[in-house]
Amino acid sequence: MSKIITTGITRRSMLKTTATAALITAVRSAFPSGAFAAGAGPEVTGAKLGFIALTDAAPLIVAQEKGLFAKHGMPDVEVAKQASWGATRDNLILGGAANGIDGAHILSPLPYLMHTGKVTQNNLPIPMTILARLNYDSQGISVAKEYADTGVQLDASKLKAAFEKKKAEGKEIKAAMTFPGGTHDLWIRYWLAAGGIDPDKDVSTIVVPPPQMVANMKVGNMDVFCVGEPWNEQLVNQGIGFTAATTGELWKGHPEKALGMRSDWVESNPNAAKALLMAVMEAQQWCDSMDNKEEMSALLGKRQWFNVPPKDVLGRLKGDINYGNGRVAQGTDLYMKFWAGGVSYPFKSHDSWFLAENIRWGKFAPDTDIKKLVDEVNREDIWRAAAKDLGVAAADIPASSSRGKETFFDGKVFDPENPSAYLDSLTIKVAS
Repeated sequence: MSKIITTGITRRSMLKTTATAALITAVRSAFPSGAFAAGAGPEVTGAKLGFIALTDAAPLIVAQEKGLFAKHGMPDVEVAKQASWGATRDNLILGGAANGIDGAHILSPLPYLMHTGKVTQNNLPIPMTILARLNYDSQGISVAKEYADTGVQLDASKLKAAFEKKKAEGKEIKAAMTFPGGTHDLWIRYWLAAGGIDPDKDVSTIVVPPPQMVANMKVGNMDVFCVGEPWNEQLVNQGIGFTAATTGELWKGHPEKALGMRSDWVESNPNAAKALLMAVMEAQQWCDSMDNKEEMSALLGKRQWFNVPPKDVLGRLKGDINYGNGRVAQGTDLYMKFWAGGVSYPFKSHDSWFLAENIRWGKFAPDTDIKKLVDEVNREDIWRAAAKDLGVAAADIPASSSRGKETFFDGKVFDPENPSAYLDSLTIKVAS
């Protein structure tokens, strides 16, 4: 008599398996470069990834929508919307196994703040890993309509008199960003300080989740804010305020978001981490093509992702900027970058600047060993391994983990080999 083996396969699971196989076949036809990672496959078939409704989350969303996670052996990846960066942090602390998340589209400095316990309950360090940079440029510093007559653009000093007048009337000046010590906090602080406005003394910095920025400015809850797209463009389209400057005007080709993961997940699932990364890298290449911008805008605008009109996404994706104050620039190079020129590679020198700025504003101690901390969190070695397996052209793989010196719009120069000299050159900062 033959032995009956119970497989546990149900009609539903069979249909799911068949659908996944069909998806993988279709995706491999559409994206022929880069098959499964060489050698052993992923240790797990899924991971829980968080994202905030910002255009720079596109690589994760495109990887999901286009079946790229499935292509690289991880069909069960979940990409889940987070309410705020605080919620992203909290869910990373929980981890995927405890109904949180394993990784996320994240502000580049946030993994460092979590890794050191600077922004966690009871200052408990949560070891974190940065696997890739997701994008460069295309954040915005936007200002309420009441300040239109100041003519403020890149030079924030034009707001000084208006701010002083408002404060003399007993009113509070509020500058909104998305998370203390995060990229938007650092951009708006840099911009204000370069204009002689002390972000700790002359204004009150407040935290507002990205999707709530426009609504809050509409009811007068803030004077200026810094956030990613599509919210600056939506502000202009609704006639509520204007963009003084894009962050690419502060620092041309600046790093922005990262793919961050819990270190314990990466260490337990090294092949899966590489597979995730390969899917995201392939999505970044797709996102970078101008031919895909309209489809990308329509995709991101969907209800389950951003729930906004595609036109609020498209313009600045293509480098067309209506600042909302009479300035309109077409076809600029200030569009969001996802791949060309080493965007995806997590340069350690970029992370060094984020840490230096957070020393400037008191988030880290002046004697912080920047190089040691960057080496603990930044895993550019995994990126290089993924690039090799993906068949990335040698020209697209940076020769060094440093981009060297960076120059800002006000003439300040950051040398990653000498952060102290940069910090000493800054006039407005937290007293050590």
